[in-house]
Amino acid sequence: MSVAEIGIFGGSGFYSLLENVTEVKVDTPYGAPSDAVFLAEVSGRKVAFMPRHGRKHTIPPHKINYRANVWAMKQLGVQAVISPCAAGSLQQHVAPEHFVVCDQFVDRTNSRADTFYDGPIVTHVSPANMYNPVLRQIAIDTIKEHGITCHEKGTVVVIQGPRFSTTAESQWFHNQGWEVINMSQYPEAYLCHELGMAVVNISLITDYDSGVHAGAEAVNAHSVLEVFQTNSERIRNVVLDMVKKMPADLSTLGGADHLEFTRGDGHATSEFDKRLFNQ
Repeated sequence: MSVAEIGIFGGSGFYSLLENVTEVKVDTPYGAPSDAVFLAEVSGRKVAFMPRHGRKHTIPPHKINYRANVWAMKQLGVQAVISPCAAGSLQQHVAPEHFVVCDQFVDRTNSRADTFYDGPIVTHVSPANMYNPVLRQIAIDTIKEHGITCHEKGTVVVIQGPRFSTTAESQWFHNQGWEVINMSQYPEAYLCHELGMAVVNISLITDYDSGVHAGAEAVNAHSVLEVFQTNSERIRNVVLDMVKKMPADLSTLGGADHLEFTRGDGHATSEFDKRLFNQ
């Protein structure tokens, strides 16, 4: 039985002010998730909240068990995921306190467990246009309704962390034309895509990344948290309003449509094979 339909990765601020929140634990084949999952009803919709860094923010981005977190959402019945994150800007026109609804990512992480498909059914899932267009438009419209400057598309480059970028790295990312930088968006969003859940990202800009603009100070954790506190209430309101606008039938988002033609072992298939994303 499905106990949730919409999933939100984010801190405790998203659910702490809601009524009748239920805390549930989920076992996964990949170990423990970052925390319990918190279930609540928002505008008549069943929503699951997961603090990706733990409720007390004790898990750094390179140590998050992304597969366990995403698997837990799927097991609870989630079909659509909102994945907001704090991010640095790589371009001058993308200023702190702006929101970016990303449509592409670049993976610069290393050694993260970033797929569910380790065999024996060889599976190749394309992330070419991974972020769901319907959810992206809902995010764009809602952000604008809240009077927040919204960039309707952008590329997020995801670095390993926990260190920030060097000036040379930031300049390289800037020169590629990428808009924002973050440490957690990959593989979180991609793993949702692998399991057939529609996913959308909203990047909350907290700073200009190191060395991108003359006169800009190098990013530090204190300055990031300072701006994030300003953004946290705004993103909470945006995300909860997005839930109200979700389609009644989330299967119409087509979150799993791309999985039909992902098998890489077509010469050795059986009608009785059990695909991971159908479980």
